[in-house]
Amino acid sequence: MASSSYIPPPSSQPPVSQPFGLRLSPLPHHAHNHSPLTPLSFLLRAALIHPDRLALDHPERGWQLTFSQWAARSLSFAFALAGWEGKGALEGWKGKGTRVAILCPNAPMILDAYHGVLAAGGAVVPLNYRNSKQELGYVLEHSGASIILVDWELKHLVEGSNGQGRTIIVSHDSGGQDPTDPYEQFLSHGRSLWDAAQAAEDREFGPSARRDWELLTTVEETDPLSVCYTSGTTGRPKGVVSTHRGTYLAAVANALESRLEATSRYLWVLPAFHACGWTYPWSCTLSFATQHVLRRVDPATIWQALKTSGVTHYCGAPTVHISLVHHSGAERLPQPVYVAVAASAPTADLLARMESLNLVPVHVYGLTETYGPMTRRYAADSWSGLDVESRAKLMARQGHAFLTAEEARVVRVDAAKGNEPVRDSRGRLVDVRRDGTELGEIAMRGNIVMQGYYADPAATSKVVVGSTIAKGGGDGEWFLSGDLAVRHPGGEVEIRDRAKDVVISGGENVSSLAVESELATHPRVRESCVVARKHEKWGERCHAFVVLNDAEEDKGKAITGEELKKWCRGRMSGFAVPEWIDVVQELPKVSCGRAMKEGKRMRRRMFH
Repeated sequence: MASSSYIPPPSSQPPVSQPFGLRLSPLPHHAHNHSPLTPLSFLLRAALIHPDRLALDHPERGWQLTFSQWAARSLSFAFALAGWEGKGALEGWKGKGTRVAILCPNAPMILDAYHGVLAAGGAVVPLNYRNSKQELGYVLEHSGASIILVDWELKHLVEGSNGQGRTIIVSHDSGGQDPTDPYEQFLSHGRSLWDAAQAAEDREFGPSARRDWELLTTVEETDPLSVCYTSGTTGRPKGVVSTHRGTYLAAVANALESRLEATSRYLWVLPAFHACGWTYPWSCTLSFATQHVLRRVDPATIWQALKTSGVTHYCGAPTVHISLVHHSGAERLPQPVYVAVAASAPTADLLARMESLNLVPVHVYGLTETYGPMTRRYAADSWSGLDVESRAKLMARQGHAFLTAEEARVVRVDAAKGNEPVRDSRGRLVDVRRDGTELGEIAMRGNIVMQGYYADPAATSKVVVGSTIAKGGGDGEWFLSGDLAVRHPGGEVEIRDRAKDVVISGGENVSSLAVESELATHPRVRESCVVARKHEKWGERCHAFVVLNDAEEDKGKAITGEELKKWCRGRMSGFAVPEWIDVVQELPKVSCGRAMKEGKRMRRRMFH
């Protein structure tokens, strides 16, 4: 029988019993069998094994770094921050745990910071350069960042009150080619401190006792590595605390799931500030892969890199891929490029267009609270004979957890109690049926779940829940994602909507995601966003914002919101048909590229 026609028998389906996870007790730690995990080790290892291999490529500015050069640069960075034996530390450095903010496009400085700040014992606070000065001011104040590293094009966002009482280092992104560059002077100062520290070690212990990195503060694997702030669409942004251990294990998983290897070339399309670039700064380094940075991300620039630089991987939200496949410069690539797709799954049309261009989508799911991606939709052998519509529907599922994470659960919630988790008589969370229909909330835990929200125990306690019974059958603590989903008979998870994005119309729950998915099947619709809007009779109704595609064959063919409403009728329940559909030029996005889903803010951005 041909593999394309193979249909798995019922006996091959996984068992219905839940949960999938094993219950393991940690081994006792001894000096000889335990080594703390930190992603810093990846750069040191790369510099040792492949010192002359290209680590960073910055073609826009015309400079590059090998792994040995980058390791030395990162070490200089650390000494420039922390000094040595209490001398020479940068003003604003408060010792281990100091928060160092970074405001930078996809340029080498932010990748330097993801190693140098860690080596000094600090924690990185990546800032969203798309935020307003006021929003950045809140993050700086809340995080307690006392040092700011800022790119010269963005320094206006931290000047004045935002930078008050903080040390600010400005980068001209010169790579050492401009001796007046303050950031390069900062690194040079660090190098002189490093040399002085090593000279003192040589005098005391002999020149054979080079210790370099060991001269810095000892880092524990549970120390905070970063404080990444959420997009804050429903209130003040929250600071997500990630650890050295979690980042190490998330980076390993992303390298494996993305098929990164020594010959790979990763293109920085994803904003490197977003959840620390989904840990790809370290995933690439552990794989000995080259990182290609782009200060400005637009379809033309991306296509130029894809065609001329041997790019093999990049990450991005569907909106990025949509703009690429519709660009006038789009053409099939000679080599496959693996593309991590997140925020939402590709539609059948997008999937077909990507495949025709040799862009291979890898659908992943996660949150800032899970270091970026935590699950992946794994393709099955039986998909090979399916049409693109069927494959797109299967790919839309969020799938299964990464190797270094526990399997995600979908647990029952009580909608009447604000989606409070349902518990059994022993206080344990209750899983939904594996029938692809019962709705619940995705719950996660394990190595790549956040430590908590920075300086916000109340917010942490709302999303990290545990057994109500201290003894006798509790199932520990779980992080509640806020995503409503089902679990299919094969065990894979599929999101139906964000809990806060469900539209309640006449007592009926409407999935905004389902309405968006249906709109995406219209041949003229490129992307859409559906939000709740108050309605005098029904309480709420769907309000859709739609961006039309600009394919050559569609130019001059106008289509209105009313025509789209008529098209929706008969394809979805009456209460789900959008009451309002506005055709717009573009959708406002949050930092990860997902459309802004909070209704009031959405309409304010669109009409004011």
